[in-house]
Amino acid sequence: MRAFLAEARQAAHFPEHFLVNGVMEDNPEHPDRIGLLRIGAEKAGCVLAEPRDHGLSPIAAVHTPAYLRFLEHAHARWSRIPGATEVVIPNIHPPHRNCGYPQSVVAQAGYHMSDASCPVADGTWDSALWSAWCAVEAADAVIAGERAAYALCRPPGHHAGADLAGGFCYLNNSAIAARRLQTRYPRVAILDVDLHHGNGTQDIFYRDPSVLTVSIHCDPLRFYPFFWGYAQEQGEGGGRGYNLNLPLPRGSGDEDFLTALSAALDRIAGFAPDALIVALGLDAFEGDPFGGLAVTTPGYGRIGSAIGDAIGVPAVLVQEGGYICDALGGNLTAFLGGFSSARSG
Repeated sequence: MRAFLAEARQAAHFPEHFLVNGVMEDNPEHPDRIGLLRIGAEKAGCVLAEPRDHGLSPIAAVHTPAYLRFLEHAHARWSRIPGATEVVIPNIHPPHRNCGYPQSVVAQAGYHMSDASCPVADGTWDSALWSAWCAVEAADAVIAGERAAYALCRPPGHHAGADLAGGFCYLNNSAIAARRLQTRYPRVAILDVDLHHGNGTQDIFYRDPSVLTVSIHCDPLRFYPFFWGYAQEQGEGGGRGYNLNLPLPRGSGDEDFLTALSAALDRIAGFAPDALIVALGLDAFEGDPFGGLAVTTPGYGRIGSAIGDAIGVPAVLVQEGGYICDALGGNLTAFLGGFSSARSG
């Protein structure tokens, strides 16, 4: 399997702290994640390659012009404020989204950033671009005939909406890869196995019957992203019935996750996709710093095997969460190994 990353460029983004539960804490979305995941991919037999600069076109197929302009220039504009913080952090939010669009960078930050866990630093825009281009490159490899490709995307993307950052995410790499795949494969399924619900991905495709979105995640009743990820969210308009959420109780382990995965794969099989995106979060691991679920390293092998065995269409595996712990690289190796073995069996 080919894997794509731009290690040095993707490491440029590093806001050292983020605001959570009213406290400034060390940012777990650390650049060192890249090296651990790279080692995990190499141990799984992946052949590593750098992506090309694909420009804004594939990204603008998902994100609005105003949002992209904000992300590109926000830090420089913010830095001109006397006494400004080192990173862009919103301190005001509109009460609803159908409001005016102000010119102030402070107000635009509140408009385009859903929370304080997506601070915009000096290197954020460049890293987010290269992260997205990894996903585009993996999609292009599949379009060119590869059966599967892995995109080592960092920063991650599945909490980013069309014009909204959130939860360490700026550009929605999985959505960008899906739109790229649709240039050849009209019907795409996105299976999100991250600890957290992929609210940005859901929102982007919520009215679109050409993309099925399925997410297995920790129950948002008391877990980020809190406001989205409930079972009753099924899509709207023409997209009704094309979104499936499978929330799990906190602390759920391998068997509960695999039971939910079976239901997810049944829904995907019924959709009969032409191609598959796996939004590959590894933070459901029992030892992940976020501590929401309790999937084991062998469990990730079983998850990869189940997906590879059940859905035989061309696939792009897009890295989402999974934070620094001793088993991070091993979890990726287990998933990719299980997936590849099932595909070759």
